[in-house]
Amino acid sequence: MFQRWAHVSYHHRWPIVIAWVAALVVVVGMTARFRGEAETNFSLPGSESQAARDLLEARFPQRAGDSADVVFEAPAGSTIAAFEAPIESLLSRAKGVPGVVQVESPFANPSFISADGTIARAVVRWKELGDKTPVKDVNAFIKLMDASNAGGLKVETGGRVIMAAEQPTFGSEGLGVLAAVIILFIAFGSVVAMGLPIAAALVGIGTGTSIVLLLMRVFSFPDFTAQFIAMIGIGVGIDYSLLVVTRFREGLHHGASVEDAVALALNTAGRAVVFAGVVVAIAFFGLYAMGLPFLASLGSASAIVVAVAVLVSLFLMPALLSIVGHKIDRWHVPFLHSKEGLDPESGWYRLSRAIQRRPLPYLIAGVVFLLLVASPVLAMKIGFSDAGTRPDHFHTRRAYDLLARGFGAGFNGPLSVVVDISQGGADKLSGLEAALRNESDVSQVLPAVHNPAGDTVIVTAFPKSKPQAPETVSLVHRLRQEVLPAALDGSAARGYVAGFTAGNIDIQDRITSRMPLLFAAVIGLSFILLMAVFRSVLVALKAAIMNLLSIGAAYGAVVAVFQWGWGANILGVEKGPVEIFLPMMFFCILFGLSMDYEVFLVSRIREYYVRTGDNASSVSNGLAATGRVITAAAAIMVAVFLAFVLGEDRIVKEIGLGLAVAIFVDATVVRLILVPSTMELLGNANWWLPGWLARIMPEIHVEADAYDQELAAAPLGSGRAT
Repeated sequence: MFQRWAHVSYHHRWPIVIAWVAALVVVVGMTARFRGEAETNFSLPGSESQAARDLLEARFPQRAGDSADVVFEAPAGSTIAAFEAPIESLLSRAKGVPGVVQVESPFANPSFISADGTIARAVVRWKELGDKTPVKDVNAFIKLMDASNAGGLKVETGGRVIMAAEQPTFGSEGLGVLAAVIILFIAFGSVVAMGLPIAAALVGIGTGTSIVLLLMRVFSFPDFTAQFIAMIGIGVGIDYSLLVVTRFREGLHHGASVEDAVALALNTAGRAVVFAGVVVAIAFFGLYAMGLPFLASLGSASAIVVAVAVLVSLFLMPALLSIVGHKIDRWHVPFLHSKEGLDPESGWYRLSRAIQRRPLPYLIAGVVFLLLVASPVLAMKIGFSDAGTRPDHFHTRRAYDLLARGFGAGFNGPLSVVVDISQGGADKLSGLEAALRNESDVSQVLPAVHNPAGDTVIVTAFPKSKPQAPETVSLVHRLRQEVLPAALDGSAARGYVAGFTAGNIDIQDRITSRMPLLFAAVIGLSFILLMAVFRSVLVALKAAIMNLLSIGAAYGAVVAVFQWGWGANILGVEKGPVEIFLPMMFFCILFGLSMDYEVFLVSRIREYYVRTGDNASSVSNGLAATGRVITAAAAIMVAVFLAFVLGEDRIVKEIGLGLAVAIFVDATVVRLILVPSTMELLGNANWWLPGWLARIMPEIHVEADAYDQELAAAPLGSGRAT
């Protein structure tokens, strides 16, 4: 099938390229007209916070939307009372902003003025949730607040509505592409060979991103989806095309015609790309096991981008290679130009032989190094980022700091206790308020607010600790499990602890409980696929264990920087917990991407083993043939991911740094040291597969059916490493 399509691509190369360009133009044009918008608020089926939100939307729509805080600070030597008139005038004008349904003045609620009288808080309630509120309305509100900083009075605005509109900017994707250009030019030594993977990756990311943006009209996606899929799409798009181009050049350098070289590339690298893409997609779809709709949608978006990258490598790249032909080496730098494939004189071959001569010391050193890098994971604390972890040029961060200074850290994470009294229990409300005030970790409780029908009540409680603190998590659990049941006991009233902070705690609990299921699903499916492809139990088991070591290194690096603060100032971030969903996201992403390099390397080793039956020479030959392309591919990935660290969004920074570290150690320590050392120690046992399992296991060949002619053109290293 791959060979047949290669010949079709060769003979119909121009129509295929024109069709791809036309498809790209159409989908990008549709995106400009029909694209949807990402969301910042997500449902969490089965959680207490979601049940409270549903109840408010049905019975108390005035309180179902998000709110914004307007925080005032009086100049030194003065108090807020001296500015009552301008503050009331400003809040009166705020009522006229589209989308605003209610404004609560600090002068109508003394608890909204700090004890020293210098800081005050007004609450502006909006009709919709933050991600549903038109950005132009929020921007008009922010402009109104900014214009009111006069006479020494400081005015800042924050809250969920402002945070949803005030998204961090990002523009360093181009740096990752520029780094990829430099790396590819060094690897290939040719402008044309360098340009093909870049062009293919840009087509893939343009097409994949456009498809996801169109799907946003129908489905909900997180607000950082675009940055995330750009990160993944650029990396895998270049990697997959790079592998195909490398095998094409290898065929040409061994004397094959352009048509045969295209067939060779698709029948070898094309198979590896398909399998690698399937494994990556399986890893992303593993996010469905978490039971969180927004993570499932993120996994789907990532899988779409990966699928498009595979399609570009299989259906566009062969046509481009057919057009370029022998000109692929044009405009090359002589001292950078090198032939593809196996070279027994190369440094990669010598490295493999050196490791194989003393495999045990190399294995021990590599494992110890990875365990050392991963060791901070033992102290990992997961939580969620909020305005307090944003750079201080954001309104939301400045408002957050003012509230914390005036009222305490917990004022930025209020808890909404929603009580359903439609079946009775109104007489229990005073006792509930008293029980909340008696809680040692509660700093303030606002009076109960009834909906117009009188069947639903909201009591707002402010924790003493900041939203991400373990004390706040314990408080939410204690309110749900002890305080509310005791206060409402003997009545038909039903109470829920809700709000943004409580919702994030629900997400954290869900992720923690589902993580083992995710690990089992992704590792299990990947293990079965690898075992079927390489006809080996030990190769599949080794890959799973080594991928876990790479992932552990990523976890360790993120904990050291973002939780412990090592180098945090350099990256422009503040210490805080690791984002609640990053551990399992890292697991899915990295398990899939690490399998790319496993497939690229081990499939080549198996090619030589099938031909020679010599495990030792097959390992060294496989590493020599793929070492340069794997290193170049990994360097591109690392550069792309590190470029995202330059953005402003803390979550994107965490993702970029973690992925860069994992790919770096995977392509160096794991693929170049641990794989040859373990495969040397295991010998022919690498390819052991019980007879009964071989009979029921489907045969999936990543290597081509006929390699003899191609392999005979390349000199093979032989003999054991002695």
